[in-house]
Amino acid sequence: MADAPLILVDGSSYLYRAFHALPPLTTSKGQPTGAVRGVVAMLKKEQKQYPQSTIVVVFDAKGKTFRDDLYGDYKSHRPPMPDEMREQIAPLHACVEAMGFPMIIHPGVEADDVIGTLAREASSRGKPVLISTGDKDMAQLVDENIGLINTMSGSHYDAAGVEKKYGVPPKLIIDYLALIGDKSDNIPGVPGVGDKSATPMLQALGGLDEIYANLDAIANLEFRGSKKMAEKLTEHKEAAYLSYQLATIKLDVELDLDPAELKNAEPDVERLKTLYSELEFKSWIKELDSGPDSFSLSQGDESLRASNAESKANQEVGQKVEPPRRETHYEIILDKEQLNRWVKQLKAAEIFAFDTETTSLDYMQAQVVGVSFALEPDRAAYVPIAHDYPAAPEQISKECLFEALAPVLSDRNKTLVGQNIKYDLSVLAQAGVQVDCKLADSMLESYVLDSVAGRHDMDSLALRHLDRETIHFEDIAGKGVKQITFNQIDLEQAGPYAAEDADITLQLHNKLHAELREKPSLLEVYEKIEIPLIRVLSRIERTGALINAKAMQAQSSEIAEKLIGLEKQVHELAGQPFNLASPKQLQHILFEKMQLPVLKKTPKGQPSTAEDVLQDLAADHELPALIVEYRGLAKLKSTYTDKLPLMVDERTGRLHTSYHQAVAATGRLSSTDPNLQNIPIRTEEGRRIRKAFIAEKGCKILAADYSQIELRIMAHLSQDEGLQKAFANNLDVHAATAAEVFAVDLSEVSADQRRSAKAINFGLMYGMSAFGLAKQLHIARKESQQYIDRYFERYPGVADVMETIRADAREKGYVETLFGRRLYLPQINARNGQLRAAAERTAINAPMQGSAADIIKRAMLAVDAWLVEEKPPVKMIMQVHDELVFEVEEAYLEKAREKIVELMQAAAHLSVPLLVEAGAGENWEEAH
Repeated sequence: MADAPLILVDGSSYLYRAFHALPPLTTSKGQPTGAVRGVVAMLKKEQKQYPQSTIVVVFDAKGKTFRDDLYGDYKSHRPPMPDEMREQIAPLHACVEAMGFPMIIHPGVEADDVIGTLAREASSRGKPVLISTGDKDMAQLVDENIGLINTMSGSHYDAAGVEKKYGVPPKLIIDYLALIGDKSDNIPGVPGVGDKSATPMLQALGGLDEIYANLDAIANLEFRGSKKMAEKLTEHKEAAYLSYQLATIKLDVELDLDPAELKNAEPDVERLKTLYSELEFKSWIKELDSGPDSFSLSQGDESLRASNAESKANQEVGQKVEPPRRETHYEIILDKEQLNRWVKQLKAAEIFAFDTETTSLDYMQAQVVGVSFALEPDRAAYVPIAHDYPAAPEQISKECLFEALAPVLSDRNKTLVGQNIKYDLSVLAQAGVQVDCKLADSMLESYVLDSVAGRHDMDSLALRHLDRETIHFEDIAGKGVKQITFNQIDLEQAGPYAAEDADITLQLHNKLHAELREKPSLLEVYEKIEIPLIRVLSRIERTGALINAKAMQAQSSEIAEKLIGLEKQVHELAGQPFNLASPKQLQHILFEKMQLPVLKKTPKGQPSTAEDVLQDLAADHELPALIVEYRGLAKLKSTYTDKLPLMVDERTGRLHTSYHQAVAATGRLSSTDPNLQNIPIRTEEGRRIRKAFIAEKGCKILAADYSQIELRIMAHLSQDEGLQKAFANNLDVHAATAAEVFAVDLSEVSADQRRSAKAINFGLMYGMSAFGLAKQLHIARKESQQYIDRYFERYPGVADVMETIRADAREKGYVETLFGRRLYLPQINARNGQLRAAAERTAINAPMQGSAADIIKRAMLAVDAWLVEEKPPVKMIMQVHDELVFEVEEAYLEKAREKIVELMQAAAHLSVPLLVEAGAGENWEEAH
């Protein structure tokens, strides 16, 4: 067996990356833990990948290093370490020590220098070394025995990999950094020299000394700016050589230890339990309680070494990608006898996981390439039916497969488990295959359990809940323009990938559904709302919406002409032509030439030209107002009027969106391809887009919209007498609020007062401050505070319920909707005031927005049940925010309107009326 590599971990690098890249987790007491969890998870992963290796973790010491003496501005631009990161250093160090890893912190030098010294010493003895880091400067250490890994990204570099990535071999990395500098460490480099000029110089001439010895030769090199490069290098020679010193990793640090004696110790399990308990890492406590676990040093199974991260590493250096070797039993089914054996087992099972492999992510276009299923953990099968690469083996026919599976898929007593099963149902429906099984979905189980815990895709869930790296699609299909479709992938790779999908889905379901059963209110949300909604959304998506493509194309042409006119106006006001899409050029025009006030800066210190900044400037200046108008029209054109006609399905002649249940934290649906939720309605051009959504001949569009549903939910939750009275008497609630806040008679409320009251009503539900309200209404902050104070005087129940919600959130760490859906708030007890305030604003809004989301979902279920049972001449074609859109035969319009309003208003029982307004017309806009 080859000598196990020494693993040298750049702990400080990973601490920074985990803090900034991962969700900001906190304990119920507000202690930040996200970075600790990220780094510990990475160490656990490395120990599984390299069970025989010594893993040494090195951190930066406090105080200055010799580089600060060389260059006073070294790292001087870095902001102070955030308190939330600083607070995680001590618990991270404690976890590392308790895990049994040698930990080194050496004063006067950086972690890089300690790692460099240890790596070079081990390499000189022929010992293989892997440096685990996210910093590119470590590439200078790579040699025949030393490689780099980045466990967070899965990348791996040997000498060839370094040269492929940076264009120069490891021996020239210091010279490379000396030329281009390093912004993260404030190493100056040579101004004007970037990657595209440094690389050709180093490749042609050699290192820094050779470049300065051959300055005359640079002008003959083929890169932009080569003619003047010699002047830049001559002018900044001192900076180049200083940068060389700063970038050079020290290889002779005098360490008070013998590197050869570094060994992992046995983990201190009791100490880990205490630490994990304090940090609330509950899943890891369970691991420790289960006996010999991932920390066991005797765990030398070779199968654990071939994780998917290593597959990625092989891909980086050009080796063939191999699937992970685990104790799994995956079959590729190529004959009827095999298939019949599996179908017999599926018929006998109460529950099984199922997944389709297809040619496209578009459910309307996708062709089934194969299906996989799993009956128990680590045992699954893949049935290919349409792999057509050269030399592909003979496969079972599509007809034979679905004929064999028909009795299984039509069995209403069985449970079919999927990961985003809606996609599979839609693909099967397009193929003429009906699924009548009960449904379960691991994606939705994760989402309902904790919508903000992270992403809910299978790869993320497998890593988070099963501590298992999966084969990624890119690993077997490639990336970008070179990516191939599934039917072109060799079965040796396609089979394990597809079977693993079903296997992991079943394992996730087993774990997540057990957790749901421990939380009855969440289980009810899952079983009564989310799971039934899968079939409803699939039907809506496949029905699609009809659009007038010609009208939309005509609008696109008109917008193009308007954009040309606006651009001309902008150039005239600016006094010169410039690229309106260039932030840099716009910065110059607005803040240098026109001397407009700088309202906000970018992270790099440049004046911001973001949308909110331009909106504020537009109130007093014509040019920013024109830019805002230009941007809005350009986005409208590129996102909708240009794009939607091209998205019409050739077979159906309709537009088919995809609705997503597991994206928005509050439970609202989102849609993509196209996004129907974001079509603007405040501008004439935006409303004109809705005019292009039309009905079939003989039909009308019916739009049914909940009226002020979130305010009604607030009235219900707060039981405030004033709000209750306004809704009970069917008053204009914004006008009623204006009458209360401005102390005028309802009949005397002005349009401006109503507008201000509307901003207050909705703003307070979103946790808006007096500053935010003042900004929105363009009034003084003192005046906006008076409005808010008066509002709470008039509606004391609202103030009380908001404080109750905040207090409950601080105690529980989450808030709930009327139907038991939870939104967890990891920052609700954060020490950072801004994070805590943001969490409190979310806490106030989530019960309203989440309850509204649940209500319209319940309405969709009720309406769909009516459509399926009675089959009226009505199609449900869209869901947008608090609105359902239908296509109805004209003769049935009034009956449909009456029934749909009845069903939607019965979707929830509040202490104030739940009002639905339904309009009809030739198009979607007319229906409002």
